[in-house]
Amino acid sequence: MNTPAPSLMQRASDKWEAAKPMLTGLAIGLIAGPLISGIAGFQVRSSTAEAATVAGVLDQQAGFCVERARAAGPIASPLDWQARTELARRFAAAPGATADPQVVYACSAKLGG
Repeated sequence: MNTPAPSLMQRASDKWEAAKPMLTGLAIGLIAGPLISGIAGFQVRSSTAEAATVAGVLDQQAGFCVERARAAGPIASPLDWQARTELARRFAAAPGATADPQVVYACSAKLGG
Protein backbone atom coordinates (compact mmCIF):
# COMPACT_ATOMS: atom_id res chain seq x y z
CA MET A 1 0.00 0.00 0.00
CA ASN A 2 1.10 3.46 -0.79
CA THR A 3 1.03 6.07 1.90
CA PRO A 4 0.15 9.55 0.78
CA ALA A 5 3.07 11.98 0.37
CA PRO A 6 3.34 14.56 3.14
CA SER A 7 2.01 17.96 2.23
CA LEU A 8 4.21 21.02 1.92
CA MET A 9 2.90 22.33 5.23
CA GLN A 10 3.72 19.04 6.97
CA ARG A 11 7.28 19.01 5.58
CA ALA A 12 7.83 22.62 6.70
CA SER A 13 6.50 21.79 10.14
CA ASP A 14 8.84 18.80 10.41
CA LYS A 15 11.86 20.89 9.39
CA TRP A 16 10.93 23.59 11.91
CA GLU A 17 10.61 21.04 14.72
CA ALA A 18 14.06 19.67 13.83
CA ALA A 19 15.72 23.12 13.68
CA LYS A 20 13.90 24.74 16.59
CA PRO A 21 16.27 23.57 19.41
CA MET A 22 19.31 24.71 17.45
CA LEU A 23 17.84 28.13 16.63
CA THR A 24 16.66 28.61 20.21
CA GLY A 25 20.15 27.84 21.51
CA LEU A 26 21.66 30.25 18.97
CA ALA A 27 19.32 33.06 20.03
CA ILE A 28 20.01 32.50 23.72
CA GLY A 29 23.77 32.39 23.06
CA LEU A 30 23.69 35.62 21.07
CA ILE A 31 21.99 37.38 23.94
CA ALA A 32 23.70 35.73 26.91
CA GLY A 33 27.24 35.52 25.48
CA PRO A 34 28.08 39.24 25.54
CA LEU A 35 26.37 39.66 28.91
CA ILE A 36 28.34 36.85 30.53
CA SER A 37 31.68 37.90 29.02
CA GLY A 38 31.08 41.52 30.11
CA ILE A 39 30.26 40.50 33.68
CA ALA A 40 33.27 38.16 33.79
CA GLY A 41 35.55 41.02 32.76
CA PHE A 42 36.62 39.75 29.36
CA GLN A 43 35.52 42.97 27.69
CA VAL A 44 37.33 46.27 28.23
CA ARG A 45 35.80 49.62 27.40
CA SER A 46 37.91 51.82 25.17
CA SER A 47 37.91 54.60 27.78
CA THR A 48 39.31 52.20 30.39
CA ALA A 49 42.04 51.02 28.02
CA GLU A 50 42.89 54.61 27.10
CA ALA A 51 43.12 55.63 30.78
CA ALA A 52 45.43 52.70 31.51
CA THR A 53 47.63 53.66 28.55
CA VAL A 54 47.85 57.29 29.63
CA ALA A 55 48.70 56.23 33.19
CA GLY A 56 51.48 53.98 31.90
CA VAL A 57 52.94 56.72 29.71
CA LEU A 58 52.81 59.22 32.59
CA ASP A 59 54.57 56.75 34.87
CA GLN A 60 57.32 56.23 32.28
CA GLN A 61 57.80 59.96 31.75
CA ALA A 62 57.88 60.56 35.52
CA GLY A 63 60.53 57.87 35.85
CA PHE A 64 62.66 59.58 33.19
CA CYS A 65 62.19 62.89 34.99
CA VAL A 66 63.37 61.41 38.30
CA GLU A 67 66.42 59.83 36.68
CA ARG A 68 67.37 63.11 34.96
CA ALA A 69 66.97 65.00 38.23
CA ARG A 70 69.16 62.49 40.11
CA ALA A 71 71.78 62.52 37.35
CA ALA A 72 71.99 66.32 37.47
CA GLY A 73 73.40 66.29 40.96
CA PRO A 74 72.82 65.20 44.51
CA ILE A 75 69.34 65.86 45.85
CA ALA A 76 68.95 66.91 49.44
CA SER A 77 66.91 64.31 51.27
CA PRO A 78 64.12 66.29 52.88
CA LEU A 79 62.78 68.26 49.91
CA ASP A 80 59.65 70.22 50.63
CA TRP A 81 56.74 70.25 48.20
CA GLN A 82 57.76 73.52 46.49
CA ALA A 83 61.37 72.40 45.92
CA ARG A 84 60.24 69.03 44.55
CA THR A 85 57.79 70.73 42.19
CA GLU A 86 60.41 73.14 40.88
CA LEU A 87 62.90 70.31 40.37
CA ALA A 88 60.26 68.22 38.63
CA ARG A 89 59.19 71.14 36.42
CA ARG A 90 62.82 71.60 35.35
CA PHE A 91 63.34 67.98 34.29
CA ALA A 92 59.83 66.84 33.29
CA ALA A 93 59.83 68.41 29.84
CA ALA A 94 61.54 66.85 26.88
CA PRO A 95 64.02 69.15 25.14
CA GLY A 96 62.13 71.79 23.17
CA ALA A 97 58.75 70.95 24.72
CA THR A 98 56.70 72.23 27.61
CA ALA A 99 56.21 70.12 30.71
CA ASP A 100 52.93 68.29 31.11
CA PRO A 101 51.42 69.19 34.52
CA GLN A 102 50.51 65.56 35.16
CA VAL A 103 54.10 64.49 34.55
CA VAL A 104 55.35 67.25 36.84
CA TYR A 105 52.98 66.07 39.59
CA ALA A 106 53.99 62.40 39.19
CA CYS A 107 57.68 63.28 39.09
CA SER A 108 57.48 65.42 42.20
CA ALA A 109 55.61 62.62 43.98
CA LYS A 110 58.35 60.14 43.03
CA LEU A 111 61.05 62.57 44.13
CA GLY A 112 59.34 62.85 47.51
CA GLY A 113 59.62 59.23 48.35
